Amino acid sequence: MKEFSVKLYQFISVMAVAMLLSACENAQVRDAAFAPVAPANLRPPAQNTGAIYQSGYDMRLFEDRSAKRIGDILTVRLVENTNASKKSDLNASKDSKLEVSVPSLWGLGASVFGGDLGTKASAADAFKGGGSADQSNRLMGDITVTVVDVLPNGTLKIRGEKRVTLNRGSEYVRLSGMVRTVDIDAANTIISTKVADATIMYTGDGAMADSSKAGWLSRFFLSPLFPL
Repeated sequence: MKEFSVKLYQFISVMAVAMLLSACENAQVRDAAFAPVAPANLRPPAQNTGAIYQSGYDMRLFEDRSAKRIGDILTVRLVENTNASKKSDLNASKDSKLEVSVPSLWGLGASVFGGDLGTKASAADAFKGGGSADQSNRLMGDITVTVVDVLPNGTLKIRGEKRVTLNRGSEYVRLSGMVRTVDIDAANTIISTKVADATIMYTGDGAMADSSKAGWLSRFFLSPLFPL
């Protein structure tokens, strides 16, 4: 009885330490790669006397207000919708037959201990397998990103992150890629299908995200390491 009490005390101690360690887990730190980019210094120089319009002032009278410079913001409309399917069938079969007869003379054939030396053998193998996989993804929404670089040909390099924190965790939407200025509409918006080299991440942390993850033992049984 005493040994059972000691083991129970050890088990409770281990569980308490595990709960304390899990409670000390910090929230996911914001990725520095998606931090906002400071715009270039666009402040006009000191006004010189003698002219109304002077060079160096940021007065775009004959162009729209869409993103063109480093630090400008741009709204990306997420309209991702992908579907994929794959199916394979395999049928394989093999038949083998072997027959060896012993010649006979005047009705007498070769034998050993009264047994015929002729033999027959046959074998048959068959295999049939099939598999199919279907996958679909759909992501809708808006995210406003920042222009982080402008290439020599005018292509804009964009990057941004949206973080929504709820009482049960946080949700993250991260996007990066390159866009052409001609694809940006008058409302300073572009759809995600026109973003080149797009990297779109939708992830989260907290209690809701943890509840949808399999435990380590379940992951072991689902992994290739499980022999069955």
